[in-house]
Amino acid sequence: MSAEGILAFAQQGWEQVLAKVKWSVVYLDAACAESLHWSCGSSRLLEAVKGPACHLREFEPQAIGGGAKQPRAVFVLSSPLKGRIVDTLQSIICRSHFQHCVVVTAVSHAVHLTANHVPAAAAAELEGQQPVFEQLEEKLCEWMGNENYTAEVLHVPLFLAPVASHLAFTPAFATLFPLLPQDVHALNSARPDKRRLSSLGEVDATALTPELLLYIRCLVSGLSSLCEHLGVREECFAVGPLSRVIATDLANYAPAKNRKKTATGRASVVFVDRTLDLTGAVGHHGDNLVEKIMSVLPQLPGHTHDVMVNMAELTAVQAVEENQNVIAPGCLAPSNEASAKALWEALLNSKHKEAVMEVRRHLVEAASRENLPIKMSMGRVTPGQLMSYIQLFKNNLRALRNHCGLLQLGMATVQTLKHPQTAKWDNFLAFERLLLQSLGDSTMAGVLNQLLPMIKSSSQRTSDDLNPEELLILLIYIYSVPGDVTLDRDLGDVEEKVKKALAHVLSEESELSPLLQKITGCDSAVDLTLPKSQIAVNDVFMALREIAGARNLMRQFKSVYVPGNNTHQASYKPLLKQVVEEIFNPEKSDPIDIEHMSSGLTDLLKTGFSMFMKVSRPHPSDHPLLILFVVGGVTVAEAKMVKDLVASLKPGTQVMVLSTRLLKPLNIPELLFATDRLHPDLGF
Repeated sequence: MSAEGILAFAQQGWEQVLAKVKWSVVYLDAACAESLHWSCGSSRLLEAVKGPACHLREFEPQAIGGGAKQPRAVFVLSSPLKGRIVDTLQSIICRSHFQHCVVVTAVSHAVHLTANHVPAAAAAELEGQQPVFEQLEEKLCEWMGNENYTAEVLHVPLFLAPVASHLAFTPAFATLFPLLPQDVHALNSARPDKRRLSSLGEVDATALTPELLLYIRCLVSGLSSLCEHLGVREECFAVGPLSRVIATDLANYAPAKNRKKTATGRASVVFVDRTLDLTGAVGHHGDNLVEKIMSVLPQLPGHTHDVMVNMAELTAVQAVEENQNVIAPGCLAPSNEASAKALWEALLNSKHKEAVMEVRRHLVEAASRENLPIKMSMGRVTPGQLMSYIQLFKNNLRALRNHCGLLQLGMATVQTLKHPQTAKWDNFLAFERLLLQSLGDSTMAGVLNQLLPMIKSSSQRTSDDLNPEELLILLIYIYSVPGDVTLDRDLGDVEEKVKKALAHVLSEESELSPLLQKITGCDSAVDLTLPKSQIAVNDVFMALREIAGARNLMRQFKSVYVPGNNTHQASYKPLLKQVVEEIFNPEKSDPIDIEHMSSGLTDLLKTGFSMFMKVSRPHPSDHPLLILFVVGGVTVAEAKMVKDLVASLKPGTQVMVLSTRLLKPLNIPELLFATDRLHPDLGF
């Protein structure tokens, strides 16, 4: 198990794909394209294709087919090969001239059997066979128009996008988010003939919708492949209801039975529900430059995590509106340059001030290596100073080519430091600190009263005031910090005032952002009447109440709020920090809220015997590798905190932080108010 396990796993998968793409037209869906982007970059794929022209295309029904001189195609897909996915394959192939088709799916054949409703017993008998893939190969030949043409369908686990040696996210599962109590009502409605669920604590795999269960099984298949690559047998643990379902599925994943018997290494995989602590996800106390860059710069089209960096200032193109799309944007994903990789690691693992100084140091060193006329200046790093160093590379094509990745990170830093939203970040942080102190000094009603004057309509707002999305972020923070809130008369009165003010603000918006469209159900501001706004705001507050009670099911991790005293101010203690500290607690008592998921009769017997005999139950600190998987997203600052904490509590233990996505504050309202949590779109 090397420190580069995550990156090596992702790159090994892509090497299998690259071996197939020579002289081919390559179609990728968005999730696989994002995995490629962070694993080895599209340039590596273009090198492998070796064609004179760019033959990369997005996998969609309207995609351009292959011409008469393009006989080979490779399709790289993150979804099960079923329904709309197969229809799109047929549509593209039937209007092309392909004679050789390869379809790569990130979903294993075992999961395809599940998707096709093959019973577990029958699936076990098919071990070593791939009838679903073989049937599709026959179809591919049929669509190409000749059964003698070549078709191949294979599984490669391309589900990770590695950000660093210790951190990766899963693009295909970016919308997977823990359930809320309101989802229990929906689950009960869908199963009227079965026992009613009274709380999230009773939710298991049998209670979930078929779509969500299959979505989870696709994730479990990928995680099993990662464990196989690492050569480990995993012990699975969970904190939270949805994490329990995922951990149980991984612990009992039938296709992994033989792998676990022969694995020489051991690992603990701990799943944690994001909803147990949304404070860290919407808060602005991470003090990390990468988080700020991801929050303020525009999103790279088709990506959930990377951003667009405007590189026009390094060119001679005039900065006028018609030239906006002439220069391709830069991005954050590390290039193959050693200096860019080193700087990226530094940005991920440093506080804001140190990170900005690292940017300056790397730019100065690069300019010196290229013999550029650099003027050294010490002291505080300013955007203007960084820009003066970057401009030195402008007319030197060789220097630009040698340090393109580094310059993209430098430009991203400059544009973030100059962005008006960065100043707002500090305002958010100040208000969050004030809220933490207020919670100790006053009631929840008093805290909400402080928010009331900040709720302003678009006609009253200045650039320094909070827009509706930012107000939602603050409300989530307010309700997530204290935990379950008792509704008394004062709180009820203030909540009604906040609801009324927020509903008026929404109804007076001149334009609706995608988030506001999702929350209100209106595509246009013209359609958003005051009654519709009031209904939407009531739904928002219902979700806020459920956030406040998310830790009610916990016995140990019931609070993330540490009250102040005579010597210390009130503070926020992240749930992930509490979980890691409990894992490596030197007293090593059985964790109360970190549940071990048994993987068969042996584990069940151990658990049973431990009541009467000295049989130690599996503990998450038992093994040299800890994989912490946050269901619903993790921030860069949280990943760094976990890495540093493990190193201090148990040196020598390797830690990998995986998650469904990397978070910025605005992502949480998008995920929280999504209507398709129980019915994810799997493409069929």
